[in-house]
Amino acid sequence: MIINGEDRQSVWYDASGDDVFIIDQTCLPHEFRILSLVDLESACVAIKSMQVRGAPLIGVTAAYGIYLALRKNPDSLDVACHSLAATRPTAVNLQWALKRCQDQLKPVPPDQRAEVALEVAQIMEREDVAICEAIGEHGADLMEQLWQQKCHSQDRLNILTHCNAGALATVDWGTALSVVYKTLQRDVPVHVWVNETRPRNQGAALTCWELGQASVPHTLIVDNAGGHLMQQGQVDVCVVGSDRTALNGDVCNKIGTYLKALAAYDNAIPFYVALPLSSIDFTLEAGLNQISIEERGGTEVTEVSGLMPDGLPGQVRTAPIGVSTLNPGFDVTPARLVSALVTERGVVRASKESISALQD
Repeated sequence: MIINGEDRQSVWYDASGDDVFIIDQTCLPHEFRILSLVDLESACVAIKSMQVRGAPLIGVTAAYGIYLALRKNPDSLDVACHSLAATRPTAVNLQWALKRCQDQLKPVPPDQRAEVALEVAQIMEREDVAICEAIGEHGADLMEQLWQQKCHSQDRLNILTHCNAGALATVDWGTALSVVYKTLQRDVPVHVWVNETRPRNQGAALTCWELGQASVPHTLIVDNAGGHLMQQGQVDVCVVGSDRTALNGDVCNKIGTYLKALAAYDNAIPFYVALPLSSIDFTLEAGLNQISIEERGGTEVTEVSGLMPDGLPGQVRTAPIGVSTLNPGFDVTPARLVSALVTERGVVRASKESISALQD
C-alpha cells in the first residue's frame, strides 16, 4: 500500500535487526505509528487489542508470533499456539495459520524450530500479498464488465464497501479494496462509498485513510445510509471481505454486512464477497448459528474515539451511565444474498458445490 508516497506493508520482518514490525492501526487515522513485536505476548496483545486486525493479517501476524515465541523458547510451540488461538474467536485465518505452523514445525527438532518458523511466516507473508493481488484481478474483471454496462449513462462506477478489507486488513493490497485498486489500474473511473462501520469506525478511520493515501475518490457515509443510496440508484455494486465463510457460502463479516446485503438484494445490486481460501472454513457446513460471534466491550458502543479540542486523542461518552449494551463484532450473511465469491482461484458461486471444488 502507499503511505506518504512510499510502499508499505501491514506487517514485515527486518533481518538487519531480527525484528517484526506492524502498523499500529489503533492510532489511525490521526497518527501513523510503527510498533516492534518483541515476543509472544506482544504479538498476542497486538491481535487482541486490534493493533492488527483483518482475518488475513491476523493469520500472518500469528505466524510471526510463533517465531518470536520459539526464538525465546524452542519448546514453547504448543503454549504459543494456545495463547494465540485465544486472542480472537471468529476469524478462521487465525486457526488456519496456527495449524499450518504446527503441522510444519512439529517434525522439526526443537533447536531448529525458530529458524523454520521464520521461514514459514515469511512464506505466508509473501503468499498473502500474491493471493490478495490475484483476488483483485479477478474482482476487477467483474467491475470492468459492469462498467461496460454502465459507462454510457454515468461517469463513474460506484462501489459500496463495509468495514476495512483493504491493505490494512492483510499484508498488502487487501481483499475488497484490492478489487478497487486493480479496477482503477484498468482506467475504470471508480468512486467508493465507505460505511463508517460502527462501533469501532474502521471504515471512517481505516478505509478512508487508506483510500486517501492512494488518491482513490471516496465518500464517507453513516452506516444507515447505504440502503437509501441503493434505492436512489447511487450504488452500482457492493464489495466486502469475510472473516469466515462456511461450506454452503454463508459469509461471516463485520456487523452490519447482513443489512447491506439485504438492501442490495432488494434493489437488484450485485453483492460480492472478496476473500482468500484461507478464510473458508471447509469443516463448517453452514454459518448461521454455527459460527462463534465475538462480543466486544460495551464502551465501544457507549463511547466514541476521536481527537479532542486540544488535538489529542480521547473518548467521548454518548450514552447514559449504566446503560446496558450488546456489541457483537460480526454477523452472518446467508449465501442466497451473495452474488459470488471472489477468490484467488477465480469467481465462484456461494454454494457448497462450488466451494467444495476449491478445497483441493
